[in-house]
Amino acid sequence: MRYNELGKTGIKVSHVSLGGAAFSNIYGAFDEEKGLELVRETLKCGVNYVETGPWYGSGTSERTIGKALVGVPRESYFIGSKVGRYEQATERMFDFSAEKTEAGVDNTLRLLGLDYVHDCTFAPDISIVLKETLPVLERAVRDGKARYIGLADYDIDLMKEVIEESDVKISTILSYAKSTLHDNRLQNYTKYFKSKGVGVINAAATGMGLLSNHGPQRWHPASDDIKAICKRASDYCKEQNVELARLATWFTLNQPDIDTNICGFYNIEQLRDTLDVLDNGLTAHEQQVLHDVQLRFFDNVVLHWDNAELPVYKAKLNAIQNNNNVFILILLVV
Repeated sequence: MRYNELGKTGIKVSHVSLGGAAFSNIYGAFDEEKGLELVRETLKCGVNYVETGPWYGSGTSERTIGKALVGVPRESYFIGSKVGRYEQATERMFDFSAEKTEAGVDNTLRLLGLDYVHDCTFAPDISIVLKETLPVLERAVRDGKARYIGLADYDIDLMKEVIEESDVKISTILSYAKSTLHDNRLQNYTKYFKSKGVGVINAAATGMGLLSNHGPQRWHPASDDIKAICKRASDYCKEQNVELARLATWFTLNQPDIDTNICGFYNIEQLRDTLDVLDNGLTAHEQQVLHDVQLRFFDNVVLHWDNAELPVYKAKLNAIQNNNNVFILILLVV
């Protein structure tokens, strides 16, 4: 396993890390026993960073990971969770208030069965987060409940803005679906974050399932046009007897200036396949297919859903609160 220093934290994290979204029903039916086995096997393989959050299964992810970590030496792993997004119901989904943030940190620690976590990451409403969320998280660090504070969001520009405006030290950022074959914009920002001593965490190498032979879940926010392009790429890979997810994973794992890549393994086979790609790379045939896929489907294009997911949540929140000034940024790290 390859290990990298996470910004200026002094922590060395595995280049591949474990995402907690799979320990819920986001990517299909969740089996707790298989989840426990997956967490333990992942740690045995040298992965030492685990990412989770209360929104994943309304606590099932944190609870499952907590069970799996019983008896595991605390110094052998690092764990990050989140505040800001909690429940499935839109009216109770987001809360960045000081009171909810403090309660959220404590509840995360209770479910994980830990005294502290390493990162508290959040999806910010920038005006609230600077005045309420960040100060509470800073207090959590002082109280020994967390070691570092990080940002997690789909909007990289907004994370950059928070870093520039915040009086509270930001140690990491977490970006998702922005270091992929169809959208590699994270590379435009990594040197900035590094210059600020901020660690770079990436997630969703397959674009939340878009870049796989199986294809995305029905809830995926990408447009039909984007899904169609990725479907053609996966069809071509199937014709060549190659798994598109392996190509996408290799591409992402080889991007520079990224400290760790969160992978949402659904089973142990996916874990082992990802580690094989990291350790051994692609076969000559896979390399040729990757070249063809990039040239045919993703050459000089950026396929994203920047304006697809956020307006839906804003509309729902406005309808509930009758407030046109609600400004929510979505955190969905998968």
